[in-house]
Amino acid sequence: MSRTFKNYLVIGLKGLAMGAADVIPGVSGGTIAFISGIYEELINSIKSVNAKSLKLLFTFKLKAFWEAVNGKFLFALISGILISFLSLAKLMLFLLHNYEVPVWAFFFGLVLASIWYVTKHVNKFHWSLPLLFITGTILGYIITALSPTTTPDDLWFIFLCGAIAVCVMILPAISGGFVLLLLGKYVFMMNALVTFDFVVIAVFVTGAVIGLVGFSNVLSWLLSRFRSATVMVLGGFLLGSLNKIWPWKETLESFTDQHGVAQPLLQKNVLPHTYEQITGDSHLVAAIALFLVGFSIVFLIEFIAIKLSRRVK
Repeated sequence: MSRTFKNYLVIGLKGLAMGAADVIPGVSGGTIAFISGIYEELINSIKSVNAKSLKLLFTFKLKAFWEAVNGKFLFALISGILISFLSLAKLMLFLLHNYEVPVWAFFFGLVLASIWYVTKHVNKFHWSLPLLFITGTILGYIITALSPTTTPDDLWFIFLCGAIAVCVMILPAISGGFVLLLLGKYVFMMNALVTFDFVVIAVFVTGAVIGLVGFSNVLSWLLSRFRSATVMVLGGFLLGSLNKIWPWKETLESFTDQHGVAQPLLQKNVLPHTYEQITGDSHLVAAIALFLVGFSIVFLIEFIAIKLSRRVK
């Protein structure tokens, strides 16, 4: 399908949304890709960066390489993601610090609605699919219930974090930001983005690129051979991951980061009333309002996508 400049601008905006989601440790950019209708094209485009296409690059057949890897699509999307990372990292840190409960409520609504969106793409029903959904839910809950830990700041570990986080980033379930939180590198990487620490950023991106190309092949194979089963497991992961982004939490343990700022290390979910007793304000009205906004956005995106697809036809 031939695309116009306007089409690629929209893809760039979707990249902005993906980047914004992955900055948050609980929401996946893969979820945004899924609900905005570009998920499988993204996976297949990344998968096309292989030995055959790289041979075109190294023999200076640049036009053929660009077409082989769906270059225009990837360029528009990655540009949006990078712009989002660089411009929103500081904003996200500010919002999470000052408006924590409403922000998490917004993403809770977004992810909750996304469960319906993801699982409705099952091609045909089979008795095993509910079991796979439950399995995905249990795994998602167990992973999000893990406690973050402190880890080294060495470049080899930053490389490893990039490779692991980006694999999770393209799954419509758990975010790369959350994996960085588990690995003890979320605040470290946010500060690296804010302060433009190019060495750390370059090492992280290198690990991410290598991890992404390898993992996309696995995911593409699963979606092509076991689409319904894969979708149900991912839907279960989304449900299980809601444990992590529940807005009202009590901090049980904290640690002081390299800048002398206290950061939560171990938290547990509590009811709004309990949270109000601890902090003095549950922010319930704002949380409900933003939850409804986040929940509605998924359906709004689908409505717009259907309208646009009918125009193309």
